[in-house]
Amino acid sequence: MKLFKASNGEEIFIIDAHIALWDGSKENQLNIHGEQFISCFYDYHKNLSPKEYWWSKDEFVKYSPEKLVNDVFMEGYVDMAIFQPVFLKEFYKNGFGNFDANEELSKKYPNRFICNGTFDPRHGERGLEKLEENKEKYNWQGVKLYTADWYGNSKGYKLSDDWSKRYLEKCQELGIRNIHIHKGPTITPLNRDAFDVADVDDAAAVSLN
Repeated sequence: MKLFKASNGEEIFIIDAHIALWDGSKENQLNIHGEQFISCFYDYHKNLSPKEYWWSKDEFVKYSPEKLVNDVFMEGYVDMAIFQPVFLKEFYKNGFGNFDANEELSKKYPNRFICNGTFDPRHGERGLEKLEENKEKYNWQGVKLYTADWYGNSKGYKLSDDWSKRYLEKCQELGIRNIHIHKGPTITPLNRDAFDVADVDDAAAVSLN
C-alpha cells in the first residue's frame, strides 16, 4: 500500500467509503429507464468535472474492474475502498451492481476492498431469508440502502416503514453493523421524494431503543 504523505510528512491511510462497479450498458438495459438513468449519471459527471477529467460515454456506461483498480489505487491515493452496490433491477437485466463481481475483485486484491451489500424491505419474508443467505455467502459487514430504487409499482420506500425496521433488526441480529443510507442526488427517472431524509431520524431513534 502507498500511504499518502501530508505536507508535514505524516503518512495517512485513505479509505474511499463509496465505490461501485456498475453496468449501465445497452446490453444490460431492461427498458428506457436504464438509458435515462445512466445518461443522467453521465451528465452529472460531465457537468461537475473539469474537462480534462471527462470520460467518454462508452467507457462511462460500464465501469470495468481494470479501470476501477487503476483509477482508485494506481492513479489515485486510496489504500482501501468500500463497495456500496444498488439493485436497480427494474432498469437493468442483471442489476446495476453485482455482488459476485465485487467479491471476485476483492479476492483478487486481498485487503484492498470491503464488500458491502444491499437489501430491499419490499421483498418481504423472501428478502429476509436472502439477506441471511448473503451474509453467510459474502460475510457482509454493511449494507447500502437506496430508498429511491423502484420495485414493481413502488417508486421508493422509507426507513420508517414496518418492513424496513424488520430488516434493520435482522441486520443487528446478523452482525451487519454499518448501514450506509444513500439519499440523492436525484437521477432521472427516480423520484425526488424518495430521497427525502426525514425517515432517517425515525430509523436511528428506533435502533437506539
